[in-house]
Amino acid sequence: MPSPYRALFAAPGSRSFSAAGFIGRMPLSMMGIGVVTMVSQLTGRYGLAGALSATIALSAALIGPQISRLVDQHGQRRVLRPATLVALAAAAGLLLAAHFDWPEAVLFVCAAGIGSVPSLGAMIRARWAAVYRGTPQLHTAYSFESVVDEVCFIFGPIISIGLSTAWFPEAGPLLAAGFLAAGVFWLTAQRATEPEPHPRGRDGRGGTALRSPGLQVLVATFVATGAIFGAVDVVTVAFADERGHKSAASVVLALYAAGSCVAGLVFGLLHVKGAPERRWLLGVLLMSVSMIPLLLVGNLPFLAVALFVAGLFIAPTMITTMSLIEEHVPRAQLTEGMTWVSTGLAVGVALGSSAAGWVIDAAGARAGYGVPAVSGAVAALVGFLGFRRLSRPAPGRGGTVEQHDERQERNVA
Repeated sequence: MPSPYRALFAAPGSRSFSAAGFIGRMPLSMMGIGVVTMVSQLTGRYGLAGALSATIALSAALIGPQISRLVDQHGQRRVLRPATLVALAAAAGLLLAAHFDWPEAVLFVCAAGIGSVPSLGAMIRARWAAVYRGTPQLHTAYSFESVVDEVCFIFGPIISIGLSTAWFPEAGPLLAAGFLAAGVFWLTAQRATEPEPHPRGRDGRGGTALRSPGLQVLVATFVATGAIFGAVDVVTVAFADERGHKSAASVVLALYAAGSCVAGLVFGLLHVKGAPERRWLLGVLLMSVSMIPLLLVGNLPFLAVALFVAGLFIAPTMITTMSLIEEHVPRAQLTEGMTWVSTGLAVGVALGSSAAGWVIDAAGARAGYGVPAVSGAVAALVGFLGFRRLSRPAPGRGGTVEQHDERQERNVA
């Protein structure tokens, strides 16, 4: 591992909370696809399986920011443990209901309960911010966490699908629940690195972090970005299936995530300068443009190359987004702000996958790549229209690492 990343873990407790976050984040990529695999195997009904997966995603999008808001006010330990117990109980109910063929209403109620799963990515980034706020190491930390996200999305579905098909249908979701329990309870046992809570009213602020105009732009843009991700996943599976190599879809999508993983590692080694909002807008534009070659794909090797290149623009954009959240959200609402971006992505994934499925049924898989192309254009448009809001940080914020360094240089001059 390059020296900036080794230096990152010199902080006491950083190795432990990062490892706990990695384990606790695996269910993010395992649970939804695990439920789809389990239900389709037990019932043969892909429509029901997809609907349950969408219910989990949308429930998490609604509940997640509220959990993170409570975390900002009361601390990670006091909120994450009960929220996780609710999610685990709901997961157990879903597995039992599917196995014993209980009424569909029970399945959907349990799926909605799983939405109380905490956003571990936001919790870990909040710990890094508490350790390295105002230093260049925070950029490296955000880069590392982006790589961890991609690693989870590369291996999580493979593990979940593999266990459910090779062992027994409930194995994938069951292991995901185990990862969630282990990760959350290990993380919350580490009190020394837990960010200080900010009870309501102590800093004179109230309401939700989403009142920030800058955060509104980021969330709206990432709804469109999430639609890119959701559509690419669905269309790629259909594209590979049409060409008689459905199993190759997992390899192609893994290359998409691998491109982002490589870019995140390299980006973390750079000492970036300049206004982060300009870098963010450039990243959104490049993600949007990278969808255009997908409209021209004619075979799986070309698709694999195109998706790997497209993936190179994901992690740097996500890393810069986290820096912008610090600029536009009060410190007392940082975890909630990060979770709102994840919520925007989750909503977009649900919309993109649904739209892509409709287009595929109507016109075929190749035409389905029009959905991520249109979604990319929408993301670029929203980014352009909201750029002025991003150029005006919230009053009283400390600034990102880059702007902090620039102000120091001007003061010296």
